[in-house]
Parts: sequence; C-alpha cells; structure tokens
Amino acid sequence: MSYIKIVIKAFRAPDDVAACQKFVDGHMKVLKIYGITMITSANIEWFEDPNTYVILVESEDGEKVYGGARVQVAGGKYELPIEKAVKDMDITIHQQIQKYAEAGTAEFCGLWNSREVAGLGIGSMYLGRAAVAITEQLQLTTLFGLCAPATVKNSARVGFEIATFLGNNGTFYYPKEDLIATAVIINNTTTLETADPEEREIIFDLRKNLQQHKEELGPKARILDVVYDLKIPNLNK
Repeated sequence: MSYIKIVIKAFRAPDDVAACQKFVDGHMKVLKIYGITMITSANIEWFEDPNTYVILVESEDGEKVYGGARVQVAGGKYELPIEKAVKDMDITIHQQIQKYAEAGTAEFCGLWNSREVAGLGIGSMYLGRAAVAITEQLQLTTLFGLCAPATVKNSARVGFEIATFLGNNGTFYYPKEDLIATAVIINNTTTLETADPEEREIIFDLRKNLQQHKEELGPKARILDVVYDLKIPNLNK
C-alpha cells in the first residue's frame, strides 16, 4: 500500500452512535490482539455522553475505520477514564481532575489504529494533533492522557508532559500488572509552548482551518491523502 486516502472527522458522541459503535468494534479488535480485555476507555457508556467528542479515521467512503480517539470533557455525568483507571492507586485523582476542570479540562483517551495502517502515524501523530487542535473549540485550557510506554515520546511532541503529581511520579501499573502507563498533561492548550515547534505549527494550522485537504508523506514513501473535518457540528446546542 503506497497511497491511502483517509478522512479524519470530529463529532459529539451522541450525534452519531453508529460511528461510535464502529469505533468500539475496531478498538476492541486491536486490544484483543494484545490480550487486553478489560480497559476503562472501552466502556460504551460514553455513546450517550454529550461531554465526549470522538475523532474517527475512516476511508473516504466510510466503509473502513482505520483508527480513532476520544476527548472526554471533565465535569459531566461520568468520571474520566483516567479517574476510573487509577483511583485505586492514587486517591487524589478525583481532586486533581476537579481542580483542573474549573478552567476546562478533558482527557485524550481511547486511542487506537488498525493493523492495516500500522506505521503510517495515524495513531501516533495524526490523532494526537487532531485532539489537541479541537481543544480550542471545546474551550479547554488543559488536557490529560494516560499513555502506554510506546506513545509517551509522540505525546510529548504535541505538548504533553509527564504528570508527576499523580501516581509514582506519573506512572502506574495499568491495564495489567506487568504493563506501565504514564499519566501526562498539556498544561496550556492555548499556547502549546511544550510542543515541538513543527507540531505546534501544524496544530495551529488545523485550528485555523478545521476543514482542509492535504497530502502527507509518511514512512517508507507512503503517501497519505488526508481530509480533515474537525469542525464539530451542533457544538453550541
């Protein structure tokens, strides 16, 4: 596969439950490959949560789903996945989230991509950029995440830093005892001074042009034809 066209779109979860189901079906397939069957971000209660925003990567015709992620805003009916995941290991997590929620915070969670597009950067970079880009629409000042070891480095590129005030200097055994997860945070989603300059420029461009079409050169000379549709419908309803 040397050329692939993808659509990256953002929407409020209850506005497209069918797309949410496609998201979960794809995510669960990936988790099962790694022997992970119990994970808080895979819970489907968020389908009806108006505080949850979905970023879906799919084929141009919508027949294939290549990956996705969610941005769940704090302060709604449900706890953030990070709260559920680590509350038994760090009882301060609820207090910390509530503190940040006063100025607008959320969690970047449920990140996955299919094996079909492994190595193209969809899960590692494109979804991260999109998630950080939509924080402006959602009027967020900070953004949390819980990273697997392989994603910490790329998370740092889009502005995340280790949340050393949580767990053991930011780390937890999750989702299994032999796996380590790292809590991360972007402390200023508006200025993104902690992001790599190149990534900051890309994210700012996405904020300025939420709907755009561009070709990206991926690894091994693969070309990604990317349609971004990050303007969230019905946002003010």
